[in-house]
Amino acid sequence: MIRVENLHKKFGGFSAVDGASIEIGTGTITGLVGPNGAGKSTLFNVIAGVHEPTSGRVLMDGEDITGLPPHELFHKGLLRTFQIAHEFSSMTVRENLMMVPAGQTGESLWKTWVMRARIAQEEAALLKKADEVLDFLTISHLRDEKAGNLSGGQKKLLELGRTMMVDAKIVFLDEVGAGVNRTLLNTIGDAIIRLNKERGYTFCVIEHDMDFIGRLCDPVIVMAEGKVLAKGHPDTIMQNEAVIEAYLGRGLKNKDKVGM
Repeated sequence: MIRVENLHKKFGGFSAVDGASIEIGTGTITGLVGPNGAGKSTLFNVIAGVHEPTSGRVLMDGEDITGLPPHELFHKGLLRTFQIAHEFSSMTVRENLMMVPAGQTGESLWKTWVMRARIAQEEAALLKKADEVLDFLTISHLRDEKAGNLSGGQKKLLELGRTMMVDAKIVFLDEVGAGVNRTLLNTIGDAIIRLNKERGYTFCVIEHDMDFIGRLCDPVIVMAEGKVLAKGHPDTIMQNEAVIEAYLGRGLKNKDKVGM
């Protein structure tokens, strides 16, 4: 679904991404791992249109999407979440979901006066869909809670739920486990697997928790110093000498200490 070709992204004289080429297959849950500063989030940001690349190309289903802004990629079904959740804190969980779909009739001021019946129908449909999403994520009990009051893990579930309010094709998850307790992380993992298997979502996941990556992802892509270092099954990656060296600066004798 996604092909990145020889991508470079420089900030001044610093190369955050330095000739990276990756492929994300349709229907996969692909892991993207690497030490801090490896260029993972920058690569995400370039693919998702937050940054324009210095050079190189990004293709989605064969279409060149290099440099397209996030709102255009949103309409193509490419979405991303962030390491720090971006909820609307003063709105309820349900309202956060309902506002996601673009082009709602009620967004136009004059239409709120002349198309009230249509707006009411749309809102009823959105309300139903939002409640279905909350049921899927097992957080229906939080529907009327202010989003700002949620825990870190609950906010990550809400962000995942927002991707379910539109017809997402591929979702980029940036450190979905950051600051999340193990119980909620398992719930998030269950939801990702179900979305992948039952609804055909394609995912690319940045994460440092290799137990989480090993449970969800195949293949796993490893980055270091802006370059792609290795790609393969999680078990193979964990045995890769170059990968261990990138994380620890040591040899295979310390592989039992790897905590990616």
